Amino acid sequence: MRPPSPPAPAAAAAAAAVLALAFAVALAAAVPDDFYSIVAAPPERTHEEARRLYEAWRSEHGRQPSNDLGEDRRRLEVFRDNLRYVDAHNAEADAGLHGFRLGLTPFADLTLEEFRLGRLGFRRNGTAGRVGSARYLPRAGEQLPDAVDWRERGAVAEVKDQGSCGGCWAFSAVAAVEGINKILTGSLISLSEQELIDCDKLQDQGCNGGLMDNAFRFMIKNGGIDTEADYPFTGHDGRCDPNRKNARVVFIDSYEDVPINNERALQNAVAHQPVSVAIEASGRAFQLYRSGIFDGRCGTSLDHGVTAVGYGSENGKDYWIVKNSWGTRWGESGYIRMARNIDVFAGKCGIAMEPSYPVKDGPNPPNPGPSPPSPVKPPNVCSLEYSCPDATTCCCVSEHRGECHAYGCCQLESATCCEDHLSCCPHDYPVCNVRDGTCHTSVNSPMTVKALPRTPAMYTGGQGRRSSW
Repeated sequence: MRPPSPPAPAAAAAAAAVLALAFAVALAAAVPDDFYSIVAAPPERTHEEARRLYEAWRSEHGRQPSNDLGEDRRRLEVFRDNLRYVDAHNAEADAGLHGFRLGLTPFADLTLEEFRLGRLGFRRNGTAGRVGSARYLPRAGEQLPDAVDWRERGAVAEVKDQGSCGGCWAFSAVAAVEGINKILTGSLISLSEQELIDCDKLQDQGCNGGLMDNAFRFMIKNGGIDTEADYPFTGHDGRCDPNRKNARVVFIDSYEDVPINNERALQNAVAHQPVSVAIEASGRAFQLYRSGIFDGRCGTSLDHGVTAVGYGSENGKDYWIVKNSWGTRWGESGYIRMARNIDVFAGKCGIAMEPSYPVKDGPNPPNPGPSPPSPVKPPNVCSLEYSCPDATTCCCVSEHRGECHAYGCCQLESATCCEDHLSCCPHDYPVCNVRDGTCHTSVNSPMTVKALPRTPAMYTGGQGRRSSW
């Protein structure tokens, strides 16, 4: 016997409720984080109060007033806008809506766009070609420590500051190598990010970005890396110092990738050593993060290299301990705790997408001591009138009847100038394939890298400087 149908009005009401719920969910997903809040916004600070906070902040961070009054007023307005955002977020945090708090960090006078320009620098290649190592894959019955903090074990050097150089990739890789070196040898040695920024030019781009895996490859091929004390950070791209590049105080044997999108494997790796990780850190909450377990909104467009140096739990919330390179006045003395074991395979802000770590099997060679000063080379002279900067190669870009009429600079020392007059190849990949835009170690060799473009040489034979193009 067929059961009786529900009354028509009841069925209609049920359908309407389902549609209303679906609409509400869709609307909530489409609305940005700061569009509305169930917590009343805190009272607006007066102009005088904001001005006093701005002056105190500027004094704390050593910011000098601008000679341009218009620029000074603009910075104050940016600061006030960030202050409103901080106050509104912290009111929500007080109401239990967030697990972290914001503050007036060193970036409180920057717009989000300005912040993004200089403080990031991870250049993602994608995960398609990554083959995760089985070393730290979870195994049945394996028990991991509830908490690990490599700072407490002396395997984490001081927090550093990349400044406005997009060299986060170098700081992340160096921190991971410092950690494994301490674990294996017992010595914590602060290593040189500047060497990577100046010398690792094959695929990385110094202060314009790079990858931690590339940095590990450079250290392996070079036979090691120098110390921070001998090759200190300058905050900008420089010419590779060959004496310091050859110091090789600490070496690694290889590196491995953690299996992608596997927080359990990442936890196992971090339980054994500090690990380089990439995250999306371009949001306003990251810019102004002060303390707590970061559980805010972020995506998986990886743009910043950092180092996971531990993990733990607080009040039932699991977190990663992440070392940043924005100085000690940002975050929790330069660190951020990020939510762990969330319901997303990629992890919070993509932290589980591209982790990697160095592998070290033996002791370091004897310390060579301070490097001698390298001789200052003259500019690379193309002709009587044109030259290229130091540590570059001069190439002809326009030739007629055996005479060069315009010159370009290859951004590598002792490079090969390709016959297309547009590109060049590194000295250790000297064979040009102009059709494919690649460089080979030898004819028919499968070992290739991408050819580099040339930039205009500078005119130096007259008044001022102008391009030869």
